[in-house]
Order: sequence, then C-alpha cells, then structure tokens
Amino acid sequence: MPVPDTIRVKLSSEEAGAISITPVVMREMPARDLVEQVLCVTGKQAESVIEMLRRGSLVAGASRLRWQPFEASREEIDGLLACFPNSEPERPFSARRCVSAVLRGPALRIELTRESAGRRRFMRRGDFWQVLMRLAEARGPAYLEYSYRERADAYRMMVSRESEVALRAAAALLPYAALSRQIARSAIETVDLIAPR
Repeated sequence: MPVPDTIRVKLSSEEAGAISITPVVMREMPARDLVEQVLCVTGKQAESVIEMLRRGSLVAGASRLRWQPFEASREEIDGLLACFPNSEPERPFSARRCVSAVLRGPALRIELTRESAGRRRFMRRGDFWQVLMRLAEARGPAYLEYSYRERADAYRMMVSRESEVALRAAAALLPYAALSRQIARSAIETVDLIAPR
C-alpha cells in the first residue's frame, strides 16, 4: 500500500498521574507532517520510520498520535526523507542565528530564549544573552545534530571555570530575580544552543 497523501490521525493527551478523561481529536494530517513527527523520535533512519508507520502510534511529548498502520516501501520513505534537512557537522555556530539556550549542570536545567535573556535590567548596560553569545563564539560550540523537533541545528558548549564565573556574574543583568539567583548559585557544565536554519 503506497503512502497516502493525508493520514487520519487521532491525537490524545498522555498525562501522567491519576486517570483523567481528555478529548481525542481527529485530524487529517499530510503524510509529510506525520513523518516529521516520527523523525523527532527516530531521527532520519528510514527503517525506523517504516517500523513506526507500520506500528501506527507515536508518543510525542505529552501527546499520543495514532493512525491506521500501513506498510511503506523503502523507496517511498527515502523520497519523503529527502525533503528534510540532514545534520551538517561542518556547519559553524552563528550567534546571529541562535534563538535559545539550555544551561545544564548536576541539578540544573534552565531554558532561555533570546528574547527573555536579552531583556535588560533597569539602569544596566548589556544583557545576559550578549554575554552568553560572546562566550559561545569564543569557545566554538561542538555541533550535535539537526533537531527535527526544533527544526534547527543543535550545538553544545562545554563551560570552562572562567566561563562559568562569567555566566554567574552576568546573571545579575537578568531582570528576573529568581532566575538570576538560580544561575548565580548553580554549577553550569554545558550550554546547549539552538540555531534554526
């Protein structure tokens, strides 16, 4: 059976905890959109995509997608996958393209957007985002992969002791007191950087 142009998909919530009744939404989804959801789980591996389509279900974040399982040929899937970007390990990091960052440490995971981290505290020059981007450009983060979930290239910067001190000091530039204190008091080991193409 060839890959249909559109696929009827049931979307439901995968809430943890007590039993809850959530509505099931039916949606006609273009095959390309469904394959993009599958790529977020499998990566760009044709055999894994074929198996997921054959299975007929997928958990993506807090949602479960279900559809009538179908068999897709390797040629059809290769054709669909050709529409999606590949990872490009040689692609250099560009602070200009970077839109978000995740600070990570032993007990730390803070997501920041360019907009939120670029806000200035009253009567301060500069902002946290500028400091973070200067450090990233100086250190040259390593390329991780193309993220189909983010539709962007993902990079990782290892944080040296000097960079950690600079980030903690720059936390005072953030206009959010609780976030500023959290960054200033935490051990920061790596920063993941997201740069859409």
